[in-house]
Amino acid sequence: MKKLLCIFASIMALISCQSDSSNSEVTAPVADGQGGSLARFTLKGDYLYTVDDFDLNVFNVADTKDPVAVNKVPIGFAIETLFGYKDYLYIGSETGMFIYSLANPEFPEKLSSVQHFTACDPVIANDTHAFVTLHSNAVCGNDINVLEIYDVRNVTEPILLNSRNLTFPKGLGLYGNYLFVCDDEIKVFDVSIPEESKLVTSIKRSAFDVIIRNDLLIAIGESGLYQYSLSSDTDTGVAATELSTIQI
Repeated sequence: MKKLLCIFASIMALISCQSDSSNSEVTAPVADGQGGSLARFTLKGDYLYTVDDFDLNVFNVADTKDPVAVNKVPIGFAIETLFGYKDYLYIGSETGMFIYSLANPEFPEKLSSVQHFTACDPVIANDTHAFVTLHSNAVCGNDINVLEIYDVRNVTEPILLNSRNLTFPKGLGLYGNYLFVCDDEIKVFDVSIPEESKLVTSIKRSAFDVIIRNDLLIAIGESGLYQYSLSSDTDTGVAATELSTIQI
């Protein structure tokens, strides 16, 4: 169920980036897609990138009626998640985070990696920092449940800035200087000073991943999909107003 919901949420975000759906013709992608932090694929221009347990797969989707597999790049093992940001791919695995350049979109190039104890590992990023949650279960092995923040201004040498213990963190998403983390509830951290992440509020909702696009937050949980409108708040910095619920 979790994998299906993550794929469903990612597809929703990808579709939102296509050209006007009122045209019945199948057209090429016109913008990058946006999925959740637990997604295993991402759309960047004319290319779709996916990960399996070992490899990064590259597809040319310029002609959406006839996508073409153009490359397979070995990454390692126990690959779990894929997040695209600008000209980079951030790949999470049970053993670490990998950063790849898309300067040549058909031939992603490894720039760096960071290793950690065996733990499940989604990752997202912005211009300057990468945010990683490590959580453990019977598959991942160790009893590690933390949020890590890395300085990636030099993408070839990520630097760990901050690590804080959480309950059982999973998916995460960024809204400006606020980081939403799916833990025992959706916790919201002020990361304007990344070295000193500060918990400012929370959403009383059980979820395992989020997608944030503009002022819309989509949270995916075991029993449903939830939409929230995000806005500024004088006390906490950010507020979330529930818009709708789809029970699953």
